[in-house]
Amino acid sequence: MAMRLLFVCLGNICRSPAAEAIFLHKIHHRGIADKYFVDSAGTGGWHVGRPADSRMRAAAKRRGIVISSIARQIDLQDFENFDLILTMDSDNFKDVSRLAKQTKVNIKPMLSYAKSDGIVDVPDPYYGGESGFEDVLNLLDEACEGLIEDLGC
Repeated sequence: MAMRLLFVCLGNICRSPAAEAIFLHKIHHRGIADKYFVDSAGTGGWHVGRPADSRMRAAAKRRGIVISSIARQIDLQDFENFDLILTMDSDNFKDVSRLAKQTKVNIKPMLSYAKSDGIVDVPDPYYGGESGFEDVLNLLDEACEGLIEDLGC
């Protein structure tokens, strides 16, 4: 049975779809994609039904990574359907934990898998410049690598 991972940020148009795409890219190249079911969601519903932010898609594409997910909002069923929920920042962690209440789902900050010390939150690049998207991709690349190592792949 495939392990089910859900990446979560605020609107599901920048950070969590990028994390999803990077993770998928890495597991495809390792030939272990069949071991995982991967998705992303947002704690808010403002962007439901829309593709990821065009600036994030462009930055990822320059790295050979395709972000194809469509934004959706996390729902209560996700706490039953996923084994591990990875949040992009402290606010997302609090919001998801509050929603999860009595479930046994494992919720962890995404950067808990990164080797960089002192950085707790993946910054939201939405209102920043182009370099913010590159910085986020760098952090997520490192964290996805750590996550894959932690999962034993």
